[in-house]
Amino acid sequence: MRSALITLLFSCVLLPFSHAKDTFPDVTDDGLQRVPSKQVQAAYWREGASLEPYTQVAILDCFVAFRKNWQRDFNSSQRELSRRISGDDMEKIRQELAKEFMVIFTRELDERGGYDVVSSDTRQDNTLLLRPAIINLDVSSPAANSGPGQSNYVASAGSMTLYMELYDSATLDLIGRVVDSRAAQDTGHFQYANKVTNKAEADKILRRWADLLVKALNEAKE
Repeated sequence: MRSALITLLFSCVLLPFSHAKDTFPDVTDDGLQRVPSKQVQAAYWREGASLEPYTQVAILDCFVAFRKNWQRDFNSSQRELSRRISGDDMEKIRQELAKEFMVIFTRELDERGGYDVVSSDTRQDNTLLLRPAIINLDVSSPAANSGPGQSNYVASAGSMTLYMELYDSATLDLIGRVVDSRAAQDTGHFQYANKVTNKAEADKILRRWADLLVKALNEAKE
């Protein structure tokens, strides 16, 4: 996974957000073929693989990484030291987003799709194993830099990119990979931002990704 992740990280990071999708290869080093998709920026699939057998899903812990130089860029715009982001603040954001990923995907798979979410140690033929990562995380106004009496206003809460691999849990064969960048809603005017609003915007994006997975699983069975 590491070599494939590094390759696609360069694809996502080195070019502007709006043009990142044009840099993905047609075939990956591990033999996955790019398939047409109107739902995500890039989708890859192993020839002959199918989601049809899977009736339950296991999810590994979600890896989270900020956009390159995000902390430096954000802190350089803050005059007050109390509003700057520390390494501990970033780690807390990473942990909270990783936890929220698990909560949202578990709920959507269970309630909307009827798929049991099981332990990541499960090795069964009917279990799909997800290996998710959120990269290029860009938070416009993290709640950690807000003190008493301070207000933050942003046009958009930020953006992030999903990099997720799909494995057969019994064989650990890689069968698919998805890459998709999403930004929070931009209303065209500045709006109040805090921990609650940031979480709400992140949840919208996470629910969209989870819903796409549920639809793909259902369509495979139809």
